[in-house]
Amino acid sequence: MTLRRVWAWATSLRGRQLWVTLAGALVVDVMTGPSGSLNDPTAGFAGSLLSRRVGIFLLIGFAFWLLVTSRERLAAWSRSWTAAVRPSRWLPSRWYRLAAYGVLLAVAIVLPLVLSPYWQEVAVDQIGVYVLLALGLNVVVGLAGLLDLGYIAFYAIGAYSCAYWTDSLPIHPPFVLNPFATIPFAIAAAMLAGVILGAPTLRLRGDYLAIVTLGFGEIITIYATNLQSVTGGSPGNSRPIPHFSINLFGLHYRWGIDNMPYYYLLLAFVVMVIVFFHNLENSRVGRAWTAIREDEVAAAASGVNTFRYKLLAFAIGASTSGFAGVLFASKIQTITPLSFLLQQSILILVLVIFGGMGSIPGAIVGAAIIQWFPNGLKTYVRKEDLFLYLGALLVVMMIYRPQGLIPSRRRARELALAESGLVEADALTTASRDV
Repeated sequence: MTLRRVWAWATSLRGRQLWVTLAGALVVDVMTGPSGSLNDPTAGFAGSLLSRRVGIFLLIGFAFWLLVTSRERLAAWSRSWTAAVRPSRWLPSRWYRLAAYGVLLAVAIVLPLVLSPYWQEVAVDQIGVYVLLALGLNVVVGLAGLLDLGYIAFYAIGAYSCAYWTDSLPIHPPFVLNPFATIPFAIAAAMLAGVILGAPTLRLRGDYLAIVTLGFGEIITIYATNLQSVTGGSPGNSRPIPHFSINLFGLHYRWGIDNMPYYYLLLAFVVMVIVFFHNLENSRVGRAWTAIREDEVAAAASGVNTFRYKLLAFAIGASTSGFAGVLFASKIQTITPLSFLLQQSILILVLVIFGGMGSIPGAIVGAAIIQWFPNGLKTYVRKEDLFLYLGALLVVMMIYRPQGLIPSRRRARELALAESGLVEADALTTASRDV
């Protein structure tokens, strides 16, 4: 009788799902395991299926099966957890919120001091800079609902502006500036590029806007490669970009190759950007962006100048990206067109969606986790397999928490209504029908 029950369960829908999942785990084990050779063609299978790693992959497959079969219960728990940690409940007072932010800032100041030099470099080059990029794109995608796939182009414009004004390119500027002084010029150049791109194209929506911005990103990369007399071409800048330095009122300090001074400089800039965007989100401009994202037609009918506010979001996001480009260029000292590829635009979009569209804390946490994850796996996983695990993490995340890790309350409400079939998740989903 017991065997019959076991066989009945094994041949049921859930049982078949389990066998398929375990078989898939074994396939992934073989794909990521050692390779065979002409002398020993079965070494790859033996090293994958007859080693301890097979047990790890079977456990991962079993855990994934549990997640899939328990999706509804996990989704209910996720919604209850989101409601439980709502700031209005666990931080009822403005002073409590300020105290919590102070604690988080203190952790951000102290934590890098106990990290190894490798992780300090990761905190600057891969987390700190991408936090700025994610915050800027969050304005465009998360608040205004504009799908931008060429965001990295403004990053490149900021970096090359810094290289130009510090006399690090083949073409010489009218006067040479300190990298700090290049920040306004880089922001202005990126913002101008955003306006030039957005003015004729922001009347498009959704997929059409995404294609236009994708083309703009590719154009900037191609120009940076081909204009050798201006950008230096594929080899990059002809002279090293100087590090940041201060020479004011008897104060002399120069940022060098050490990571920590750049980390604290980035932290100061990130805090300023967070305060600015927080105030902007809660202003009339932020409410207009939210209205456009939720339903652009209704926003226009309510008197919102949708084109002007979309152009403003595009320009602000572009200027933030250009600002991050200056910090990147001064820290690395060498820039090439390969530093500004399409994959990076997609990565920044992933950071925003993973953390929570429209959420400033979500953009920060998403950038920190996604940039930390592959670096944390490098010790245990082969380099060519890192994105396999990252992709699996994103798939699981989008299945069980599509609103992101720390979604804004507005975005979480939109998705809840969309799941119930009452409304669309945002204006992007109806874009192709409205052009």
